[in-house]
Amino acid sequence: MTRLSILCLLLSAHCPLPTAHCRAAEPLKREAPKYETRKEFDRDGINKFYMGRQIAHVMGFQASGWLERPERVKEEEPEKLIKALDLKPGMVVADVGAGSGYHCFLMSPIVGEKGKVIASDIQQQMLDLVAAKAKKQKVTNIETVKGTTADPKLPEAGVDLILMVDVYHEFEFPFEMAAKMVDALKPGGRLVFVEFRLEDEKVPIKLVHKMSERQVIKEMGAFPELEHTNTVKTLPWQHVVVFTKKDAKK
Repeated sequence: MTRLSILCLLLSAHCPLPTAHCRAAEPLKREAPKYETRKEFDRDGINKFYMGRQIAHVMGFQASGWLERPERVKEEEPEKLIKALDLKPGMVVADVGAGSGYHCFLMSPIVGEKGKVIASDIQQQMLDLVAAKAKKQKVTNIETVKGTTADPKLPEAGVDLILMVDVYHEFEFPFEMAAKMVDALKPGGRLVFVEFRLEDEKVPIKLVHKMSERQVIKEMGAFPELEHTNTVKTLPWQHVVVFTKKDAKK
């Protein structure tokens, strides 16, 4: 018997778990669900379904004024959302599907000069609105990034929190987008879904633009790196579904 064989036997003898558990942990595997089309579908969405959910049309930059409507303060209570995010100075946060940057400018003063807000969007016109507003208000910690329908173009393992407000349901490639966002999170980083509640018939939003908490959790089940850690249900129309990226070292 070689010295290496003897060493392996000694190590296994001191391991309280079965041999398989004493080996180096295998990489977590993601299961990519298939997309499908149907003969009948809601015309407010595209004819593409993901895990039983129809994907909605993307809201064009022409409707950016709706994002900045004064009524939004009462209808969505964004300050309550920002408080629930528990942001800290120095954090790197990303607003994916940032639109006109409504939430970017709420997060910017909290993360401060040592932090950064990344505004990611697939429409350059939206990013131009963010950049113009930042210049006008002399905000220097907001960075605009043009993503694609399958990649928000965030730095790998470089983001503390990724926020998506009323946008995930519009992703043409939700699995690919989620995979890139999970990769962009630091260990312990959070992925936050803010969606209009499908469970509440009183929420005056078209069905394909609403999502249930159960559906969000179901779709993130494809990513074993994530753990559903909280759902905030105190907003008037939306719920805030929070996932945390597990630390692979633990």
